[in-house]
Amino acid sequence: MTLQEVAAYRPTKPELAVFVSGVTSMGLEILAVRVIAPQFGNHIYTVGGILTVLLAALSLGYWQGGKRAATASTREMSWLMLGTAVYVAVVIFASDLLLTYTSTLALPPRYASLPAVIILFGPPTYLLGFISPYAAELSRKRGTGEASGHVYALGTIGSIVGSGATTFILIPSMGVDAIGLLFGLMLVATALVLVAPSLPRRPTVASVFIALILVLAAAGGPAIFDVDHRGEIVHETQTPHQQLEIVDDDNVRTMYLDGARHSALNKDDPDEHVFTYTKYFHLPMLMTDDIDDVERVLFVGGGGYTGPTDFAEQYDATVDVVEIDPAVTDAAEEYFTLEDHDERDDLNVYATDGRQFLQSTDETYDVIVLDAYKKDQVPFHLTTVEFMELASDRLADDGILHANVIAAPSGPAAEFYHAQYETIDEVFPEAYSFRTSDANAIQNIQVVATNDDSAPAFDEEVLESRNNERAAAMGVDLSGAIDNKLDEPESDDAPVLRDDRGEVDSLLDPMFGQRYVIEESEGGTVEAEAEPGEPAASLAG
Repeated sequence: MTLQEVAAYRPTKPELAVFVSGVTSMGLEILAVRVIAPQFGNHIYTVGGILTVLLAALSLGYWQGGKRAATASTREMSWLMLGTAVYVAVVIFASDLLLTYTSTLALPPRYASLPAVIILFGPPTYLLGFISPYAAELSRKRGTGEASGHVYALGTIGSIVGSGATTFILIPSMGVDAIGLLFGLMLVATALVLVAPSLPRRPTVASVFIALILVLAAAGGPAIFDVDHRGEIVHETQTPHQQLEIVDDDNVRTMYLDGARHSALNKDDPDEHVFTYTKYFHLPMLMTDDIDDVERVLFVGGGGYTGPTDFAEQYDATVDVVEIDPAVTDAAEEYFTLEDHDERDDLNVYATDGRQFLQSTDETYDVIVLDAYKKDQVPFHLTTVEFMELASDRLADDGILHANVIAAPSGPAAEFYHAQYETIDEVFPEAYSFRTSDANAIQNIQVVATNDDSAPAFDEEVLESRNNERAAAMGVDLSGAIDNKLDEPESDDAPVLRDDRGEVDSLLDPMFGQRYVIEESEGGTVEAEAEPGEPAASLAG
């Protein structure tokens, strides 16, 4: 087809229906991740479950549509579009309620998201599956092969547009409900075009009524279901990477990413470590020869910037922070204690991936704090031996790596911790672990590794002596952390994680649905009981 022919091309009504169904089906597939992830997590089982359900629903729609294609008409295609739009309104209005209900079903954690995906996204995808065989039947092409090839090419082009626009344009600039509203109105408009110019009364009235339902669902759904047990939502947005919420509960402000707790701030005492584990970030300062020798520190993961700002204020060091999501940094500036980083000399922010940053930087760091893990969403490329070798190369000869690992100290839920310890120990001369809770539940385990093979052995006596000398300079007493020092884990059977083996998700399996204990800085305990389907609570500085 020449450029002139492309410019003169005018799609038929069936061709328009196929294109719009491709845009909508793929757009809903991308959107499903954002709807489901806050309740069930953004791990491989959620994404894989969405793909499985939607492909199955689409295939079933193709099959049923093919059986009924002999009686196909543009008017019937119009009703299919309107039926899909109605269900999109249901997704907009009642998704929170349906997600909460389905999360209580007694299913193994890895399958917990499937009922929600089936109920919310199975029916509209099934209805859209009818469109392609109907369009092939109504096509002006002479041969069956030519007709089907033409239709599926148009549908695929629509899918490309839908996935690209939803991923790169809609999600970064609009909320989930607004995007759903856009898709629903697009379906209604297409339904009207399919019956134009006659505009029969029933489909026309139905189109106006469904458009009104969509608008009301988008306007009224969030207000009706705005009762949140976590507290008052003071900020909420969809970023290209995740759902971001800032929630105030009395004097504690918490940042949630994809429904999981990520940072916390005491508004009455911003310098307080709300969660005990953030104090442990100072452990590398006990393993350096002299605190004053620490001149450059890297945090991989910013969150609410509790750790980075603490280091920048406490030590005479330049702190670099790699936070992949600029919206998280903006929220930390507005709602947490991060000052305008563009005007600071002691804190630099880089909006990129942690591994890519380390590959491209020429800086040498005295301390690297790896704080990008979550309980059920671990970026595997930051766990492997290849990454640890890269981190070691970017550390000074006497540098220290600190990794905030979420797992249990022992038992089945310790599989990821054991593998991560073995991987770090494969690269660094010595590695030490510190639990943050006396319970054997899932918690924040801090793994600290030295890059200097001539460094002394840091047993409790050496650490306690240095803590007594340096507590004032560090601004924090780490005697509790030292008391929680773990023996070297019995992890000989644990795998060393490598880039060419995707083992992280299977290692996280035993943690799904397990209790997650977060110790508070003043002796309290927050226990996040992750029921099947409930997002695992997670924290970062």
